Amino acid sequence: MNRVNDTTPEGFILLGFSDSPRLEITLFVLVSIFYMITLVGNITIILLSHIDSHLQTPMYFFLTQLSFLDLCFTTSCIPQMLVNLWGPDKTISYLGCAAQLYIFLGLGAAECVLLLVMAFDRYIAVCRPLHYAVIMHPRLCKKLVFMVWVSGIFGTLVQSPTTMKLPFCHHHKVDDFVCEVPALIRLACGDTHVNELQISVIGAIFLMVPLLLILVSYGYITQAVLAIQSQEGRSKAFRTCSSHLMVVFLFYCSVTAVYIQPRSYFSQKGGKFLTLFYTVVTPTLNPLIYTLRNKDMKGALNRLFRKDRKTSKE
Repeated sequence: MNRVNDTTPEGFILLGFSDSPRLEITLFVLVSIFYMITLVGNITIILLSHIDSHLQTPMYFFLTQLSFLDLCFTTSCIPQMLVNLWGPDKTISYLGCAAQLYIFLGLGAAECVLLLVMAFDRYIAVCRPLHYAVIMHPRLCKKLVFMVWVSGIFGTLVQSPTTMKLPFCHHHKVDDFVCEVPALIRLACGDTHVNELQISVIGAIFLMVPLLLILVSYGYITQAVLAIQSQEGRSKAFRTCSSHLMVVFLFYCSVTAVYIQPRSYFSQKGGKFLTLFYTVVTPTLNPLIYTLRNKDMKGALNRLFRKDRKTSKE
């Protein structure tokens, strides 16, 4: 029987993929590449949305928030993940683990709410286009973004303190490469029923409810798009909405699989790969999906390059 540490531990050991050194080297290279793409892609979206007047709309205001969230979200865990994958040192201090957990969980909760807000924005744009400018005025957009960040703070303050107070086993070996709630719950040697119930409730609030509302909104959007007479109008609406829906499914499905049942067999065996997906892959795909599939963003890039060429010629 594992012994419980009654005192606050000095630190934890993030096992990651330490049993597969070759896999760690491969992952180090891949994660580094993905992280650089994430940084460049999201910073580009933020800069373009502020520079180009054509992109100063509610949709791109929310997209800028998503890019900023993804930058913070990935930076809160990927540098530590790269250190973990690079060498034999797998340790992280208790305070470092707690800080990572608070930031990681708060930003993740905020992103769940932000994706719902973006779905609401698309619903108004497609289903009530004549009233869009009146409804989605700057004041409402700022209030919605404020709600997003407050939701993130609420989510992390509810879950993180109780997780860090768990009676952790004496070996302090976390079977993951980041400090996240499911992995820390599995490290506990005492009773975790309250924590599991808590994470299920928080998961329902921040994952299941937003996902359900997003699907309902896209049901109405689909009806409205099919009613559009112009083929070009239908295609443009489907392109814009399908990119957002793709982001939604990639993020929600992977996070739900890990968080809803933290002690399940699937979460334990596939949790690390799913964590890799929503911490590394999804934030990288977000800017690629929005820039490669969006004419407005590609147009802004072209205008910026043309402006640079004119400036250099002069």
